[in-house]
This record gives sequence, C-alpha cells and structure tokens, in this order.
Amino acid sequence: MKTVKKPRKKPRKFHSLKRQISVLFIGLLLLSIFTITLINGLFLEKYYVSKKVEVLLEARNVLSQMNLDDFLEYDKDSDGDSGNNNENAADEIPDEIEHSSSRNNLTWIIVNEENSGYYYWGENNMAKMLRSKLFGYINDLDKDMERSHTLKKTDNCTIWQVHDRFAGMEYVECWGQFDNGYYYLVRSPLESIKESASISNSFYFFVGAAIIVISGVIILVVTSRITRPISELTKLSEKMSNLDFEARYQSHAGNEIDVLGDNFNKMSRKLESTISELKSVNNKLQKDIEDKIKIDEMRKEFLDNVSHELKTPIALIQGYAEGLNENISDDPESREFYCEVIMDEASKMNKLVKNLLTLNQLESGKDAPVMERFDIVSLIRGVLGSMHIMIEQKEATVIFEETESVYVWADEFKTEEVVTNYTSNALNHLDGERKIEIKVLREGDCVKVTVFNTGTPIPEEDLPNLWNKFYKVDKARTREYGGSGIGLSIVKAIIEGMNQKYGVCNYDNGVEFWFTLDCRQ
Repeated sequence: MKTVKKPRKKPRKFHSLKRQISVLFIGLLLLSIFTITLINGLFLEKYYVSKKVEVLLEARNVLSQMNLDDFLEYDKDSDGDSGNNNENAADEIPDEIEHSSSRNNLTWIIVNEENSGYYYWGENNMAKMLRSKLFGYINDLDKDMERSHTLKKTDNCTIWQVHDRFAGMEYVECWGQFDNGYYYLVRSPLESIKESASISNSFYFFVGAAIIVISGVIILVVTSRITRPISELTKLSEKMSNLDFEARYQSHAGNEIDVLGDNFNKMSRKLESTISELKSVNNKLQKDIEDKIKIDEMRKEFLDNVSHELKTPIALIQGYAEGLNENISDDPESREFYCEVIMDEASKMNKLVKNLLTLNQLESGKDAPVMERFDIVSLIRGVLGSMHIMIEQKEATVIFEETESVYVWADEFKTEEVVTNYTSNALNHLDGERKIEIKVLREGDCVKVTVFNTGTPIPEEDLPNLWNKFYKVDKARTREYGGSGIGLSIVKAIIEGMNQKYGVCNYDNGVEFWFTLDCRQ
C-alpha cells in the first residue's frame, strides 16, 4: 500500500503592522502625486481651453452690449480710414471690459461691415494684423483656418484653437458677427498654459518628492507610536501562551488599545490564579493517587506478610493436632509435647494478632497518647523487674546505674511498651559479652533513653528498613525467638504519636536503639 504524503504547509509570511501601515500610506502618496501629474499633463490644457472658451463667450456678450457706433464714429480720421484706438477712445472703454480683458489676457477687434472702421484692444502693433486676419476669416481667405480645431460653433459665432503662423503661437479665438452687423475677433494665447503645465509638473515632482520624504518620516513616527502598544500586546500574548503571567501591559495609547491592554492584564491575573488552583488541585490529586497506590501496595504487602507469618504456626498446629487425633504415639510425654507445641504456636499467633491490632490502632490515630508526668527511671526498673526471668534465661548482664528520679511528659503505658520492645529486642540479639546497658541522658528539654546490647552490628543497608512492618534482618534467628517484625513498627508509631524522635546506631561491638521524651517542667 502506497503511503500518501500530506502536503507540507507553507509558512505564513509575516509583515509587521508598522511596515504595512508605512508602505500603505507612502504608496498612497506616490499614487496621488503620480495621478496628479498624469491628470495635469493630460487634462490641464483641455480644462484650460474649456475655461478660455467660457471667457471668450463672456467677453463676446459684453462687447455686443457696447454702443459700437459711437466708438467707431469717434475713431474715424479725416481720410475715412480707421486708425488705432487713440487716447480718447481708450478713455471711453468701460472699466468692466478693461479689467476683464487685462485679467484674462484677451486681445479683440471689432470691424464694421464695410471694414472702414474698427475698434481694437491689445498691443498697438497687432491691430492691423488682426483686422486682416478677421477679414480673411470672413471671406474664407486665411490659411490658418486649415490648421484650426473647432471647439464650438453657432450661427453667429465660431470658437476654435488655431496656430498663428506669424506669431508662432497657439490661440483660442472667437469670431463672428453681432446682431448689429459688426464683425468681431476675440483671442487669447495658449502658450502660457503649456508652459504652466510643464512648470506645474516639475513643481509637483520636486514638491512630491519632498512631501514623500517628510511624510515618510512622520508616518514612521506616527505608526511607531500607534503600533508600539499593539506590539506590546503581541509580546504579552506570546508570554501568556508560554504560561508566563508576570508581564503586564504598561503603554498608554489613549484609545481602545488601552482597554484591550487592561483586559489582557485582567485575563493574565485570572489565568495565573486559575492555573495556580489547577496545579494545587493536580498536585493534591497526584498525591492522592500516589497515596492510594502506596496504600494498595502496603495492603498487599501486609496480607502477604500476615499470611507468611501465620502459615507456619497454623501448619504446625494442624500437624500436631492431626497427630493427636490419630493417636500417632501412645506415650504420654509425646502427647504432652504435641500439646505444648500447639499452645506455643497458638500463643505466637495470638501475640501477632494483638500486635497487629495495636499497630493498626496507633497508625489510624484511634489510640491517641494520654500525656502525663511520671518517673522514667522507675518505669525502666519496673520493666527490668518483669523481665527478670527472661534476662536469666539469656544469661545477660543488664547495666542500669540511674538512681535519681527523672520525670518526663508522655503516655506511661505506651512508653513502657517501647522500653519493653527495645529490651526484649536486645535480649534476642545478644552476643559476645552478652551485656545490655540502659542509659537516661538529659539533652536540654528532652531525655534520651538508650538501650545498647553487645553483638553483631546491623548491616548499614538494613538500617532504614528496620521500622517497616514485618521487616527482618535475620529471618531464621527471628523465627527462632518467635519475632514477627512488628515490634519496631509499634515503637515508631508510639514515638511519632508523641512527636518525639527515635533511631538506631551501630557500634563495633553492638547496636544501640534510642528514643526521646519531653522533660520540660
């Protein structure tokens, strides 16, 4: 079967917001300047020409309202030829027409139907040429008409764009005949607009370059200020995704970003608190699981140990009881021996069960210690007295030299059990000089009771496990004296229940067990 390969995802390109905003605004500036330059080059002249057409039509309407008969009559000389507008004629021009013609750079001429008189406004040396040009237009004789571009035409008015071969310039001209029969020609040069468009484009280029540089710097500064809090929020969210909730939003943008930053801070604190609670609950749950596992293991170990401890005495009791039942031996001494073994093993089982019950009461806290003040020296002497027979059987020498009373605060009954366990343990492991030495030592507010016995030291690797239930260093020897491995576990539970300390020390010639008691007044 062929393995289908999944296409790998391409990494997403990342561009900073600052860069995107800067590129966007600078691009818009470049586009605006390019568009203005393009429009300026393509449409400025046409727009200017359209405006000139409006101006020429307005000038035509104003000129048609003048009393031209008076002007022409006034302007004639003695030979009947019309001359240029003289000083007196100029004085008769209405201010409105004079201002409009000067402002719009207009040149115009008005001729009567006989072409015997004219009225002119413009440069003095252009009147005769315009008069001839108008005559040529009227009679369709001027060669410039062939290179003209008609812009607008009516019954009594023609407006076109024409090249004057004499002046070498482009003009917009309006010519025709008024209702009173006079002919007119109004013109305005276009050369200025072409020059203006060229100058304007150059001006826009240099100004645009300067605007782009200055605007670029301003945009970078502004976008940096705008994007700084956003960048801070980005870093904050990254730290939060890595469960780092120490960072806080600190910038001041003065807008909705501050509200977003405050919400981030609140969310960070809540997440930190929630995760902390979850960790606490998780740790508690983990501990509960570990405790459950430990308890299960302890229960299993306990059952295994109890089964093991009870297996031998039960087997012995069963075997000897069956022997008695089947009358294996008629000898009274043999039957008595069988009975003694059965009673001895039953006693061991009884002792084991009692110790287990005692240990269970202590570990569960149901058998709380009753604190009272008593003389520990008298208690030790009482224990030694009750164990006198066992000491003689073991051929042991017990040394206890304390004579003065030492009072302590503890549970007297449980302390007696601890001393008994330590002493019987020492007797069962006695060897060498077969000596047991018990001491009561003062250490500040505590009394330290030690029980030393000569014999073989305990292996170092076994020392930490001595206080565990059913742990035996020498199982054969423990079985020999009927030990179950619970005595030291009972000592541990009693001493810890009274918040005191206990331990064991190895020496070259023996082992010393100890515990402490409170002796404060």
